[in-house]
Amino acid sequence: MARFGAVLTAMVTPFGADGGLDTGSAADLARWLVELGNDGLVLTGTTGESPTLTDDERLAVWRAVRAAVDVPLVAGSTTNDTRHSVALTEAAADLGMDAILAVTPYYNRPSQAGLEAHFRAVAAATERPVLLYDIPGRTGRKIATDTLLRLAREVPTIVGVKDASGSPAETARLLAEAPEGFEVYSGDDALTLPLLAVGAVGVISVAGHWTAGLQADMIAAFAKGEVDRAREINARLLASWAFENTEAAPNPVPTKVMLDVLGHPVGGCRLPMGPAPEGLRAEAEHVAGALGLL
Repeated sequence: MARFGAVLTAMVTPFGADGGLDTGSAADLARWLVELGNDGLVLTGTTGESPTLTDDERLAVWRAVRAAVDVPLVAGSTTNDTRHSVALTEAAADLGMDAILAVTPYYNRPSQAGLEAHFRAVAAATERPVLLYDIPGRTGRKIATDTLLRLAREVPTIVGVKDASGSPAETARLLAEAPEGFEVYSGDDALTLPLLAVGAVGVISVAGHWTAGLQADMIAAFAKGEVDRAREINARLLASWAFENTEAAPNPVPTKVMLDVLGHPVGGCRLPMGPAPEGLRAEAEHVAGALGLL
């Protein structure tokens, strides 16, 4: 059994009509996501629009969701400023978060030595387990496999990685050489099945907002050796993978539209993500309808 479960959704952050944080809707959404089949939730990550949240808003989301559900909660508590990341990580632990998601510092493009020092500082700020988040497409910097291996071997509380690096071959090497118990979660829904094949334990998902149960079935089927069944489920979900993030509607814009279609309105995205493009709601209805959700 994976440390935090097999399917976790990176939850959107609900906003009201005025753009303000809606903690009541955050609690309601968290409860519904657990009912949908999520083993845990990741809060205030990229999908949660963390770059546009104040520190007080992050803390408010953590408090509201912690009071609402009793599943593992992983807090996106880091930024591209190490001192800021340390302070937020300490606060996340104080508010009952079960683990930390530490994203690669973005925009400033540090060296591998700088990345390693940053992650060591974050891990030293808490006794909670830490998942690193490798997503070079958004951060501009890949965490080198050698850096990941050194951290996995030398920092006991760095227990895994959310892998959105897009390189299953490097992931295979990481898992082959990492200490026992170090876990990889797919950070890209479209690559979950390939990453399971090299040893990933589950997914931190975007489409888990509406596909958590099917994803759990796919992962369970693969674990039982029912590879054809896992492939069949993945094929059913290809439209969801294509819908969740595009150039015209980047994540989390499509997810917020989908939730509204499914009767769980969470408001729009804050700028600069921009408004939902014309036709996105109809596309959401088509994707949901094909899965029998409407």
